[in-house]
Amino acid sequence: MSGSTNGTDTAAHTWSFFRAGGFSQVLLSSADDLRRLPELDQKLWVALGCPASGLEFDEKTLALIDTDKDGRVRAPEVLAAVQWVCAMLKDPSSIFNASDSLPLDAITDATPDGKVMLASARQILSGLGKEDAREITIADTTDTARIFAQTRFNGDGIVPADSTDDPHVRQLITEIIDCMGPMIDRSGKPGVDQATLDAFISQARDYSLWWAEAEKNAAAVFPLSKATADAAEALRAVRSKIDDYFARCRLAAFDERALPALNRHKSEYEAIASRDLSIALPEIAAFPLARVKAVQPLPLGDAVNPAWAAAISRFTKLVVTPVLGDRHEISEQEFAGLKARFDPYEAWLAAKSGKSVERLGIDRVRQILSGDGQAALSRLIASDKALEQEVSAISAVDKLVRFHRDLGKLLNNFVSFRDFYQRKDKAIFQVGRLYLDQRSCDLCVRVDDMARHAALAHLSRTYLAYCDCVRKGTGEKMTIAAAFSDGDGDNLIVGRNGIFYDRKGRDWDATIVKIVENPISIRQAFFAPYKRAIRWVEDQIAKRAATAETTATDKLTAMAAKPADHKPKVDLSVIAALGVAVGGVTAALGYLLQAFFGLGAWMPAGVVVLVLSISGPSMVIAWLKLRQRNLGPILDANGWAVNTRARLNIPLGRSLTSVATLPASARLSAVDPFAETKHGRNIAVAVAVLAAVGGLWYTGLFDSLLPARLQRSAWTRKPALSAQVAAPLVDSTGAAPSAVPAAK
Repeated sequence: MSGSTNGTDTAAHTWSFFRAGGFSQVLLSSADDLRRLPELDQKLWVALGCPASGLEFDEKTLALIDTDKDGRVRAPEVLAAVQWVCAMLKDPSSIFNASDSLPLDAITDATPDGKVMLASARQILSGLGKEDAREITIADTTDTARIFAQTRFNGDGIVPADSTDDPHVRQLITEIIDCMGPMIDRSGKPGVDQATLDAFISQARDYSLWWAEAEKNAAAVFPLSKATADAAEALRAVRSKIDDYFARCRLAAFDERALPALNRHKSEYEAIASRDLSIALPEIAAFPLARVKAVQPLPLGDAVNPAWAAAISRFTKLVVTPVLGDRHEISEQEFAGLKARFDPYEAWLAAKSGKSVERLGIDRVRQILSGDGQAALSRLIASDKALEQEVSAISAVDKLVRFHRDLGKLLNNFVSFRDFYQRKDKAIFQVGRLYLDQRSCDLCVRVDDMARHAALAHLSRTYLAYCDCVRKGTGEKMTIAAAFSDGDGDNLIVGRNGIFYDRKGRDWDATIVKIVENPISIRQAFFAPYKRAIRWVEDQIAKRAATAETTATDKLTAMAAKPADHKPKVDLSVIAALGVAVGGVTAALGYLLQAFFGLGAWMPAGVVVLVLSISGPSMVIAWLKLRQRNLGPILDANGWAVNTRARLNIPLGRSLTSVATLPASARLSAVDPFAETKHGRNIAVAVAVLAAVGGLWYTGLFDSLLPARLQRSAWTRKPALSAQVAAPLVDSTGAAPSAVPAAK
């Protein structure tokens, strides 16, 4: 069902929508909403598909909705489930109550299907000894083995051995199961269905016909009567080895020079002679059956290869002696005659059919074919099959009870994401809660393929930490992706450990194995430039300190290697370079301070501008990315078909990740016995205060509050005679005069 409609199609029904996640979502609440759901344009659905497993949702219910059994639940299948529920319940809106029990009076009796459903529900309760019950639960319908355990027929067309009182039919059922394998009855017992019975009878007939062919020519097929099978097996065990022996003898007769090679080289015996010998060694078995000579019969006694002695002895006893008499050796022609004697049997054996029933023997097979057990068993299976419709309705009751409990929740996690965005209940894709780095994360999804998931999930613009979760007590393992949407990522690194609680309350050891970095919050973005600067300074200091330590060590080593009376020279260039560096830094600092204090009353605004110039770009970028946070790619990477841009804005993000805070009623002791000393901090604060006061004094802002002697203007006023005194210090020649004239 496409669900595609225009505005005129839905005009007769007024839909309710709520705004969440930056988009409008349909609010399903009434029976009319459910009946008219096929008319709602699927472009307004939040999702059009989801996996049928790996969710916090009853997988049996999903399997019932997944009618094509492809492992996915799609919109048409959801619509079909809703329509079926609407046809079976008087008030379909009861599915939003999510109850494990279904009142019998909630099932409609206005339709034939509804009447059958109601009768089946009562039959289930009756079979469980609950004839007076007014409601049926999932526990009542789940255990079909318990429902049908005491019934002889259950409509599946499979009959166990105890479904009949006839001992001959019971024996036949047991034999069919042994030969053909069992079919499992609804009660959980092994049984036989009509298809298995037909296959068994077909095999029995083939087996009987195969034996009939042998019986027509018994003298040729069974040269030793009942001993033929054992004799043929003994001949088969040595046939190729004896053929090899006679072939070697004929080759030796052709050319005597081949004898040493045909009997194998001495070196091959020497190779095994140094080992602990065993007659069963493969190397010994590979040697010729007996000593090869030209036109030599095969000895049947001690001259035989020890590895083949037992097989030759059995061959002699079962084949040679019954056919040729007591012999100590046989020729090639005699052996050829023995093979020809058993060829008809081998040909008949190769054409065997009906192998499945061979274990019963030809006598029992023919007894079954000639008896009436087959017909009796067929009638038994037909009697069971006659209840198929009634019992199928019992399975439909289980389906209805499950849909009554689960379908409403699925709609609120499929047609809309009501559970997720209203935060009253967890969504079916939220598998639990992760505690790590003084935070708890509620948006955790199960991940089957981490690399494949991360390749798409990074488009969500969400900070994701992939964690391997293990329950060491049971050996269970799974991987989750947890979204961090508040706080910062400073301490989130691969290898950190936490605890994950699944929806059943079970705890798992969680370890971060992969991180997809994105901005977490505006607060993090504000401090990020300063943290990067501090890290850079720390890195530089560490590098310089390491370099200085290495240099000092090298110098000390060099000085130790020089004579004791050697005096190191002072490197004036280093002193000059240090002076230039210090002067440059001082000048730059002076310019900055002069510019800053030159702002006068605008210094606070200058501070704000300075902070914004540093943190502003990072905050803007973070704000843009946080506005783009999207739940869709996280779910799409798990097989969902999210139909909209499901935003994860900042307020929602804060609700999904909780940062540790002290309880409102907590009492905090400010005494820390291991607190760091505050001397350095106090000195730094004092210097900063003095610098600020000095700067304000330098700008003259304190002149109105200070005595005349301490005012900035008094310290910067020039003496009246300074120009007259300074003028004659240098004459026109550039030399200082010998005397200074007295002032008039």
